[in-house]
Amino acid sequence: MDEFRKHSVEFYDNMLLDGAKLAPEEKLFSYKGVLYPATVCCAETLTALETFEARRDDVILTGYPKTGTHWLDKILNNVVDIGAKYTEEEKNKRIDIENELAMPPRLEFVHADKLKMMEKLPSRRIIVTHLTPDTLPKSIFKNKAKVLVLIRNPKDTLVSYFHFINKMSIFPTLTWDSFFRDFMNGKVGWGSYFDYIKEWDKYIDDENVTALIYEELKENPNLGLKKIAAFLGYSLNEEEIQKVIEKSSFKVMMENGPNTLGKFTDIIFRKGSVGDWRSMFSDSQNQEMDRKFEECLAGTKLGAKINYEVYCKM
Repeated sequence: MDEFRKHSVEFYDNMLLDGAKLAPEEKLFSYKGVLYPATVCCAETLTALETFEARRDDVILTGYPKTGTHWLDKILNNVVDIGAKYTEEEKNKRIDIENELAMPPRLEFVHADKLKMMEKLPSRRIIVTHLTPDTLPKSIFKNKAKVLVLIRNPKDTLVSYFHFINKMSIFPTLTWDSFFRDFMNGKVGWGSYFDYIKEWDKYIDDENVTALIYEELKENPNLGLKKIAAFLGYSLNEEEIQKVIEKSSFKVMMENGPNTLGKFTDIIFRKGSVGDWRSMFSDSQNQEMDRKFEECLAGTKLGAKINYEVYCKM
């Protein structure tokens, strides 16, 4: 196992161990009215992000929890690796620096005193986060970094998030009905799904921001990869696109999980399917979500992209 994979496994193992030591009421903290997991986030880091300097060639991947950010992170790394056409010397230099820094997998997980170290990371940096634009560094928008906003329908997101938190020691354990209520009220880690979509909707017409729909990427990965490559300024041929699809498939990522994620593998990978919400939602919960979507997102551009009538109706 190379050093980066070793550090990655250690990060996830320590995260789970630290989470198990906390009482349920200690596992989440509030920052500007939004809840975050105390094991991996802290107010000091979220404040320090205000002065973080993004680069013009950075790629920012943002998605609400359990919308597929781990999967898209893998896709992006493969696209950039192939599209940038790095020499062997450049590849080795990147690997050495990444191994040395061993940065956590999400921007908000990087401790405040280590954010400066990210300057050592070579371009093109891929920065993954669950944060909304008002919490992210303003330099991302000022310097016109490329931003990919990943969107998944709210019903499948809720179900996936529920199963996730009940396997994760960093979150309080909840019943389905309790978590449903908290999700609908935005009282979960990283706050309201609906507020997340509404905040990013304000930026969706920016030429440096594009939305990717989880369901569409699942149904037609070839088309999705072409869109991603074009947005990032790369020209990938069909063979290269197929190579990325194969390397980032659910099956391959599951098989490689023990080497990069350790015990976290069985937590983060479950089904990755579309429509699983039908196995969990009661009739009343289904109607409540339909009303909430209509109230909060029906008139937004991102809400329209979710294609709610197709993916969230019985």
